[in-house]
Amino acid sequence: MDDIIQSTLIFIVIVEIVLGCLGNGFIALVNCLEWVKRRKISTVNQLLTALAFSRIALLLTVLTALSVSIRYSDMVMTRRVIKLINFHLIFSNHFSMWLAACLSLFYFLKIANFSNTIFVYLKTRVNQVVSGTLLMSLALLFLNTLLINSYIDAQMGRYRGYLLYDFSSNSSAEFFRAILIINDGIFTTIPFTLSQLTFLLLIFSLWRHHKKMKKHGQRGRDARANAHIKALQTMITYALLCAIFFLALFMQIWRTELMNIIYIRLCQIAAAAFPSGHSCVLIHGNTKLRQAFLSVLWWVRCRLKDIHPMAL
Repeated sequence: MDDIIQSTLIFIVIVEIVLGCLGNGFIALVNCLEWVKRRKISTVNQLLTALAFSRIALLLTVLTALSVSIRYSDMVMTRRVIKLINFHLIFSNHFSMWLAACLSLFYFLKIANFSNTIFVYLKTRVNQVVSGTLLMSLALLFLNTLLINSYIDAQMGRYRGYLLYDFSSNSSAEFFRAILIINDGIFTTIPFTLSQLTFLLLIFSLWRHHKKMKKHGQRGRDARANAHIKALQTMITYALLCAIFFLALFMQIWRTELMNIIYIRLCQIAAAAFPSGHSCVLIHGNTKLRQAFLSVLWWVRCRLKDIHPMAL
């Protein structure tokens, strides 16, 4: 019975990863085609494209690690192999989180309206602020990699230079749980906090704008209010998915007697929902991507019915 449950959970994880790769691949393809066609690409589309590629890299790395753990559950991993796996996970996850945070920062600076001198200065240099934030995050990437490699070097001696790649074993679970604490418990919370801060400030900006409109006797929504609400809708969904992602990671970190392979697979399903589901949110929140996606669905519908599109 446990084998059937585990196989079902693995299948769900793989489906999530495949759908996530398709969604992020669609975002990257549409923006790259637009770039080739127009010979230029906007800052927001640059962020979306880079974010899509980082998510694809992250999902493929997770899929590879998952496949290895299923096919070779008793595989012996050396120090070099562990460092290689963790580097790919750290690198892709770092840019996945920070590019999403930079996207939230970009929306905030473009849409929000404050009279503060610092905000006005940042607003007039939004591209430089986003680029600078991403560049400064590289220092955290270097520190994260350094700390985890130091931990691996220090701990591998306890396991005589190798470790079984089996999450159901106590030694493996303890080893990778510590890596999760360093990587996700410390470093990925920084871009998440930045995203939530911009989210709260955008809500405050909308409240101030609504108060100002009400004071001047204007009712209904104007273009600025609509921009606020549209951005907030995307950011709310991102916050929920990101919260589920962190909850799933900390559930794996938390020591419990339920720490078995089925428990791990359930956490993986919840964690995979963030990089996979966020692509759907981005497609829905972007007019160009949404129209392109609807066009593809229409084309697929026509092909399945074996009807020429011009006949509809």
